[in-house]
Amino acid sequence: MAFHRFSALPERKRLFALLAGLIAAAAAAIFLFHKPAAIPPRDNHSRGQDLTSGPIQIELTESQAAALKAEKAVFREFSQEKQAVGAIDFNQNRLVSVFTPYQGRIISALLNVGDAVEKDQVLFTIDSPDLLTAESNLISAAGALLLQSRTLNRTKSLLKIGGISQQQVDQTTADQQAAEGALKAARDAVRIFGKSSEEIDKIVADRLADPRLVVKSPLTGTVTARAAVPGQLVQPGVAPAPFVVADTSTMWMVANAVESDAAALHVGQEVKANISAYPGRSFDGKITVLGPSVDPITRRLFVRSEIADPEHLLRAGMFANFVIRIGDPIRALALPQAAVVREGDGSMICWVTENFRRFTRRIVVTGQRQGDFVQIISGLDAGETVVGEGAVFLSNQAAVEMSH
Repeated sequence: MAFHRFSALPERKRLFALLAGLIAAAAAAIFLFHKPAAIPPRDNHSRGQDLTSGPIQIELTESQAAALKAEKAVFREFSQEKQAVGAIDFNQNRLVSVFTPYQGRIISALLNVGDAVEKDQVLFTIDSPDLLTAESNLISAAGALLLQSRTLNRTKSLLKIGGISQQQVDQTTADQQAAEGALKAARDAVRIFGKSSEEIDKIVADRLADPRLVVKSPLTGTVTARAAVPGQLVQPGVAPAPFVVADTSTMWMVANAVESDAAALHVGQEVKANISAYPGRSFDGKITVLGPSVDPITRRLFVRSEIADPEHLLRAGMFANFVIRIGDPIRALALPQAAVVREGDGSMICWVTENFRRFTRRIVVTGQRQGDFVQIISGLDAGETVVGEGAVFLSNQAAVEMSH
């Protein structure tokens, strides 16, 4: 009995070993059955390719291609130009703040901002105490001269009959001459206020002082500011000026050119101003001032040009594109601007075709832009056909296809 128990122990170990092997085999089978499929190596080009690599081609149907416009790469003349952004301003050399020459109270203001004005046209009138004093002195001087003239005539008559001495006549003559001098001085004092000789004669004849002083425009132009209000007390040179008048037949364009363009700019150089308010039209002018220094922060050079504006179209504050021709025109390969597309990475591309069904993306290097054309420095040969209108559509289509 004891032997039986001793011999049964190895048998149990074998049984346990067999069961453990079966369990391990089952687990391995389960693992192999549920193991995920191996992920194949990723092909970066299986779903498309990077738009910056080439060549990329797109093929369109005949109906799709019919919506595009073909253009030829041809040589054109490009002006050698420098550009800067600026703003229109009044010609400060032809801008006048009109003050009253004497203190007074405004009676009437005759024009408004934006009104055209001629030289010597009345802008406003004031009630001037100084003018009233000057005219009163004129009337008194005229009366004194008249009285002295009568006295001189009377003394001369008395001298003939021996009624007075020659000394008395000489004294009366001297008084007459003094009265004439006083009248002349009084007339000049009134004339300073802008009164004409005819107006002065009328004051003397009517013996009536008129304190109204008219203030006239010193030039032909446009009223650009008005502070005059009836009843307002005004004084010479005290701001704000009752009126500001500008000659708008010429305007200034003030710009800041980049430092690297300084050597190409000089006073007297012809410029063109392109104004966004007047597309397709340019205004001619010349550089009149170059700044003596470069702004240490922006590294920009002050440039001022005088622009002719005989039609008075420009307004102070308008933004302007400042174009300066710095040399003779050059011939270069060109494409319409619509044919050149800027990609997301900043590269410039066009779509080249031979049969207008298959289109190949081509990276190009561009130069200056003038009008509707852009200079092509490299990447394209003369005579090649590209897509003009519709090039953006092809770029968008390529991006969609490359993402799938």
